[in-house]
Amino acid sequence: MARKASIVWGGWLGHEPEPVSEVFARTLTEEGFSVEVSDTLASLEDVDKLKALHLIVPVWTMGEISREQVAAVSDAVANGTGIAGCHGGMCDAFRTAVQWQFITGGNWVSHPGGDGVEYTVNIKQSSSSIVAGITDFQVSSEQYYLHVDPAVEVLATTRFPTVTWYHSANGEVDMPVAWTKRWGVGRVFYNSLGHRADIFDIPEALEIQRRGFLWAAEGKDIALREGLDASIYESDKKMF
Repeated sequence: MARKASIVWGGWLGHEPEPVSEVFARTLTEEGFSVEVSDTLASLEDVDKLKALHLIVPVWTMGEISREQVAAVSDAVANGTGIAGCHGGMCDAFRTAVQWQFITGGNWVSHPGGDGVEYTVNIKQSSSSIVAGITDFQVSSEQYYLHVDPAVEVLATTRFPTVTWYHSANGEVDMPVAWTKRWGVGRVFYNSLGHRADIFDIPEALEIQRRGFLWAAEGKDIALREGLDASIYESDKKMF
């Protein structure tokens, strides 16, 4: 039976959510997934349906998500459903939803210079299969400055400042571009590339995204095979 993925697109159209979702749907279909594409956040409300997925792919910038929708995603991912996305479609999705930011591992705060900034994506030495064999590459796009969860495993970085601004007073810093983290027994992957769909014409950018999808979905296979669920992580303490 094919693994199931749900792509949810919408929000600010400047990030080309529909074309990006088409790239992702094609990529996942080629990998044997059964892919459902939705343009409404209502598709995140059925927690049992989300738990039956291998992968949730958000492509939704600057929106508003309900507490119930975030809770459903949290529950599904904690129980093994993977979540993977890119750019503002995942980590500038819901600026007022701190639980979403906790799940995904970071949030956008600036892109000094806007679109068309020339910068290098530096691959970090890692045991992760997501970046195995991939070397540093150049892009011309938005360079994302993010506030990042210290728990993530960083797979690629970029050097700031490229464009001089107030942040330059802090000196050079290496900002994560791609990372993984865990949420309960589920897997989380993020890639800050993806301002427009054509960034995935760069082979390395698309390959990292493809592998990130597969890695996140693999967590579901492991959870099913080993009978894992989120029960060992549950708490009645206040979290938000």
